[in-house]
Amino acid sequence: MVNSRGKVFTTLGASNHSKEERQCDDFYATDPKAGELLLTLENFSNKIWECACGMGHLSEVFKHSGYDVLSTDLINRGYGKSGVDFLTIKDFEWDGDIITNPPYRYAKAFIEKSLEIIPEGNKVAMFLKVQFMEGIARKTLFTNHPPKTIYVSSSRLQCAKDAEFERMKAGGGSAIAFAWFIWEKGYSGSTQVKWFN
Repeated sequence: MVNSRGKVFTTLGASNHSKEERQCDDFYATDPKAGELLLTLENFSNKIWECACGMGHLSEVFKHSGYDVLSTDLINRGYGKSGVDFLTIKDFEWDGDIITNPPYRYAKAFIEKSLEIIPEGNKVAMFLKVQFMEGIARKTLFTNHPPKTIYVSSSRLQCAKDAEFERMKAGGGSAIAFAWFIWEKGYSGSTQVKWFN
């Protein structure tokens, strides 16, 4: 009974029931297709900050689409400017939009920090598990800062541990449902849920 229950939680993407250890820095690279699809869903300002850029999978999509992209990360993975702890930046304002797949355990903090440092009317786009919509602390976040739109991916997009996409595909792909959560600073209306892909 325990084994089958564990399999159910693993399939649902519950990290505490995963067969593998989580990546120590919570690095799960985003399928570039997720970034390409996002750009068909939303318009962004010319300046984008990818503040958890990893190996540049999203940044490169935005650059190739003509955006001026600032790519930073706390960890050096050979791309962008490393050693930048986004959550501890002080006295700084970013006059563009922020788009990233943040380390999941710090996602709420990344959202709050992003909304703090961008101007009214600018956007924050976070690529997160659909299950991010649940939880008491997140309900408070959504009440105080409602996303303008949540785009749920109808087919599974991949976030590969240590960017090992081929290994993930060989293992059967992703069992986790993802969505793009879009905030527009100053927005106070209802959240629209839409589907893509």
